[in-house]
Amino acid sequence: MLRRGIAPQEAPLDVLLLDIDAELSIREQGREVWSETAFPVAELAYHLTLWLRSAAAGHEDFALDSMQADPGTIRIVSSDEGWRVGSTFTPDFWTSPVAWEDLVAAIKHFNHSVREGVAMMGIDPAFIPEP
Repeated sequence: MLRRGIAPQEAPLDVLLLDIDAELSIREQGREVWSETAFPVAELAYHLTLWLRSAAAGHEDFALDSMQADPGTIRIVSSDEGWRVGSTFTPDFWTSPVAWEDLVAAIKHFNHSVREGVAMMGIDPAFIPEP
């Protein structure tokens, strides 16, 4: 059962995306910059995968446009040195730049972790596309 008392197989996509949450942190060299204990990780994995699959991937920045979290809670932007991750909650802090390939690998790892956690809850993770 999800938070709303709906069986997963009966839940619409928006309920699945919002009701599956976990702690999410942005860290840089062991330092926690931002963290939330109940973040909609399924929704983030879903939107990151759609971004990676789009023509914008590698060319346009990403900002999570969430149904639950504040706009820009998670941002990925291109800089001259590489891609950086940040949040509107810590506007003066960005991670160190990484190459596009490293960013894609990290997003794929995150997606896999979320899908694995969803499966461990007994829910078919197919609603989160694989990158």
